[in-house]
Amino acid sequence: MSLRLARVNELIKREIGTYLSTRYRSESVRWTITSVDVSADLRNASVGYSVLGEELHAREAQLFFRKHAGEIRKVVSKQVILKYSPRLQFVRDLGIERGNRVMEILDELDSGNLPNDEPENSP
Repeated sequence: MSLRLARVNELIKREIGTYLSTRYRSESVRWTITSVDVSADLRNASVGYSVLGEELHAREAQLFFRKHAGEIRKVVSKQVILKYSPRLQFVRDLGIERGNRVMEILDELDSGNLPNDEPENSP
């Protein structure tokens, strides 16, 4: 990836995060924009988001981003001047959730308890 694309990715990520935290203050508490990957032709962008909480919140976030993608694109195009305004596709990023699950398992092992979803080995 070129330095320019990396800078565009970070700029779009920052603008989306800023917009969501100001315009949708109560809803934006549940999710975080984790990454943006703009295509080389600047026409498409994959926006990764992470959801904190239950699976129900993840479904709500998916519906929210599907509904408001055009509005967010319009705001980004006003703040970030590019040849093309990239079409935003929001994709759930499971990395943070998986990391939290690993930490839970390590905490359980540290306290001497085995995780519930793993069978104990008995001789």
